[in-house]
Amino acid sequence: MDMELVFTTVAVVLEVIGALAMCVGFLVAVVLGIRSLQRGEGGGTAFQVVRTTLGAAILLGLEVLVAADLIRTITSKPSLEDAAILGLIVLIRTVLSISIQIEIEGVLPWRRALLTSGGQVIGDAITRDRVASDAATDADTRARPGDGTVPRSDAIL
Repeated sequence: MDMELVFTTVAVVLEVIGALAMCVGFLVAVVLGIRSLQRGEGGGTAFQVVRTTLGAAILLGLEVLVAADLIRTITSKPSLEDAAILGLIVLIRTVLSISIQIEIEGVLPWRRALLTSGGQVIGDAITRDRVASDAATDADTRARPGDGTVPRSDAIL
């Protein structure tokens, strides 16, 4: 088995995963923003949800793409030009990642007490959405007494 082919395949798979992470993250961000608007939380809150979730998805995708670039170095034939191009690509993606992280969290990455990955931020956004949705459902049910509806606290959205 040719190891160069294996590492090239792994790099391509990681690139696809990185792109998919950004695309799926975009869809998740839009859905969470729409749900926020439907709950009546206002445009500002919906915008913040979309911005935070989309930023986290881009951050996650960039992290995976940087990993793909690093693996691709294993398969490339060493030349100064290739190394410089790869270094520039990794540098640009790293600067973008740091910028997005600062934008999402409002804090420099090295000033945070705990490290948070893009996946954790997306998971937190989904959890906040679920909690807000459950609270809105409970409030809506309490606001309509006697209409025959039974609150469903075990419902999974």
